[in-house]
Amino acid sequence: MRRNTKPERDGRRSRSRNEGMAPRRRSRHLDGVIRIPVNDHDFMQRMMTEHGKILPARLTGATAKQQRRIRKGVRRLRVMGLLP
Repeated sequence: MRRNTKPERDGRRSRSRNEGMAPRRRSRHLDGVIRIPVNDHDFMQRMMTEHGKILPARLTGATAKQQRRIRKGVRRLRVMGLLP
């Protein structure tokens, strides 16, 4: 009786995660923006959906630090009553 044996492979080569895939393109929402204007109502409105949700960084092209500032600014403007 065999124990602790690996299952036999069927001969297919396993691929790495990104092999054969095109690189992900970043959106142009933040093209050229270095500092996030957290009190700018119009800018923060562009970082949200029409339902009032904050867009993820993969769609806006924001870095992690920029995304934290966007989140902070949107929350601040919501408290002030300027955003939904």
